Amino acid sequence: MLPRFAVLAALVLAAPQAALAQAAKPPAPAQKPTAKPGTPAPQPPAEPELTPSHLALAREVMLGSGMSRSFDSIIPTMADQIRKNAVTRPDLGKDLDEVLKSLEPEMTLQKNRLIEIAARIYAKRLSEAELKEIITFFRSPAGKRYVETQPQILDDMVGAMQDWTQEVSEYIMVRTRAEMGKRGHSLQ
Repeated sequence: MLPRFAVLAALVLAAPQAALAQAAKPPAPAQKPTAKPGTPAPQPPAEPELTPSHLALAREVMLGSGMSRSFDSIIPTMADQIRKNAVTRPDLGKDLDEVLKSLEPEMTLQKNRLIEIAARIYAKRLSEAELKEIITFFRSPAGKRYVETQPQILDDMVGAMQDWTQEVSEYIMVRTRAEMGKRGHSLQ
């Protein structure tokens, strides 16, 4: 399982942008039927090509933000899961460890591929000028401190969110029962 901060980091960093983007979009026009059944649907326009400098800035932001730290645990977690699944065959342990060790360079390449995918996502959402400003922040003392404390902050946030969810869930249930009681209904 991924560390809680890695999962929350992805959610915390992605959710507000997704919600804002969705809220900013006008409603989609109703789809017009194609002229003939079986006619292929029109292809969406191709995304604009990102320049190497834009991608380099996005990659620097991705790495500077500390987001790539969350990727560091993914492959070892997968390897541990493979080891756990092989527990029924303890005779495979030595060979399995050797195979997993030999795959580390390939797994590093896969992690780097994920970093490039993430950098592309940043580049699609942020202009080069915005990325430069973000890099300046991450290089500042406050930015470095932000990145340094982010895992602990996110861990604390996960705990706080779990507590809050439990409290609000109980509160809403109590209030719902009370209001339904006023209407002559009994909820269990």
